[in-house]
Amino acid sequence: MKLTALLGLSLLLGGWACVKTASHGDSTRGRPVAADAVYNPSNPAPSPTIGFFGNAWLPRALHLPADTMEPATQQTETANAILSGQVTESLVIDASNVLVQTPPYIFGANANLGMGQIVNQPTLMQYIKDLSPNIIRAPAGSFSDLYFWSGTDANPHPADVPLNLLTNIGAVVPFNLFYGSNNSFYGGNNQSWTLSLTNYYNLLAQTYNASILTVNYGYARYGTGPDPVAAAAHMAADWVRYDKGKTRIWEIGNETFGDWEAGYRIDQHQNHDGQPAVVTGALYGRHVGVFADSMRAAAREVGSTIYIGATLYQNPPESWRDSTVQTWNQGVLGTVGTAADFFIVHDYFTPWHANSTVSEILSTGVNEPAAVMSYLKQQTAAAGVPMRPVAMTEWNIQASGSRQNVSYIAGMHAALTLGSLIRNQFGEASRWDLAEGYVNGDSFGMFSFGDDASGMLWNPRPVFYYMYYFRKCFGDRMVADTLYNRVNADLVTYSSTFNSGQASTVIINTGNTTHTVSISFQHFPAGANYHWYILKGGTDNAPFSEQVYVNGAGPSLPIGGPLNYASIKPYGAPLNAAIKITVPPLSTIYLMADGR
Repeated sequence: MKLTALLGLSLLLGGWACVKTASHGDSTRGRPVAADAVYNPSNPAPSPTIGFFGNAWLPRALHLPADTMEPATQQTETANAILSGQVTESLVIDASNVLVQTPPYIFGANANLGMGQIVNQPTLMQYIKDLSPNIIRAPAGSFSDLYFWSGTDANPHPADVPLNLLTNIGAVVPFNLFYGSNNSFYGGNNQSWTLSLTNYYNLLAQTYNASILTVNYGYARYGTGPDPVAAAAHMAADWVRYDKGKTRIWEIGNETFGDWEAGYRIDQHQNHDGQPAVVTGALYGRHVGVFADSMRAAAREVGSTIYIGATLYQNPPESWRDSTVQTWNQGVLGTVGTAADFFIVHDYFTPWHANSTVSEILSTGVNEPAAVMSYLKQQTAAAGVPMRPVAMTEWNIQASGSRQNVSYIAGMHAALTLGSLIRNQFGEASRWDLAEGYVNGDSFGMFSFGDDASGMLWNPRPVFYYMYYFRKCFGDRMVADTLYNRVNADLVTYSSTFNSGQASTVIINTGNTTHTVSISFQHFPAGANYHWYILKGGTDNAPFSEQVYVNGAGPSLPIGGPLNYASIKPYGAPLNAAIKITVPPLSTIYLMADGR
């Protein structure tokens, strides 16, 4: 397969979600849907916050394992446990009220330069294919601002790269030790511990995903040549030429406002174009224009269309943030003009290294995407700048102290976040990251390096399962739903439809109380059966179990989940009345209803 086709072809695997929305009539509550109901969805107008990211949307068909497990044959989750109990809430799904066509790149992932040359790892390649993120970002996060795509063993970086860089407080650090390790990050590095540029492209080809690339903006700051901005922009443009249309989405720098970033502070004695010691949003915005001109000219040369993103700060700056952050958005929006096709934010949701509780973590999955989008709309309106598509190219939680990041609670958080990102109409999102070391349970990685209790290289952590089933069980349109008779705020629901005629919903119980929910439909010709998967944690490391159980099937290793996830049969029951399902505490249910 040619990589130039990936942008469209990878979207065959697109997935969807929905959430509670404006109320509507409840005439069908507790009753089967009318036999003459018609499923005839009408797509809403495109959102400016999705924009071109939605151009490659394709309809989806639902595919489940051939044999559905009937309740009578359930071994570990009996029919009584799942289907009994007095109804506490009623969920009504309006299949005709389409909120948004799911952005195909909302399920994205991040590669990183410490993963190794992973294309020779068939087990991991299969996991990534099954996950089907649609888009994988590279080359890294902060290391992107030290990365030279054309570097070789003989010449890892240009001659005008200084021997030393400055930290935020002006300390001198050797270039290759800026982030505390030997940063030999360049495109032609074929050592086993890192990921070469060639093998990044091979990763995309093997797993049928599109690419998003972050060019080195830091070089425009710390370069010692006569015009470092032009040199950095030329290097980025040469990458566009080399790429030959395989990549359409490009970011200028990574978290450039951050005082941890290479290029945040420069040695003015080595700079020859009069740049300030500390970067500002206005300076970055002007530089994005230089990059964009060079990169678009290169794209025209190779017959490609590209989209270029500029970084904004995601929330109202904290009072302790420095002046760079305090004025970042105003500076960027005031100078970037039309150079940026989209805006970029990063968000790690929970406070840095706080020992966050379950409720603190889960609440951010629902609330943070809405808060970020609201803030960006306020910022662009205040600047008089038209809203552009928004990409959250890094997201995760950053809790610490109780192994939260590698727990099933992180998986529940991911499911909540995916639904909220779609509901709030982000154009793209990439979770950080695919694989990392264990770091005492503070790892961001979805797959293990084998240095944890599993002892198995690439063992999927619980978050993989929550994102895999979300991806598998959601359709191509988010539709409206309303939860009636709410007992409390525990339940979060996201609903959707498939072009092949099914309806689905995700029900997430964020609390410690069991709920029993009836589900009925409006404007949906219900079929004979409904099917569901239920995901729950184990009993280890309470309340942050590192295990996940899918329909009662658990891990064969001390941590993780069932490795036969792709063949686990969903539970099933006849759809001869309003659906009723019991939702245990801290569980997630992915439910699908047949259509006629």
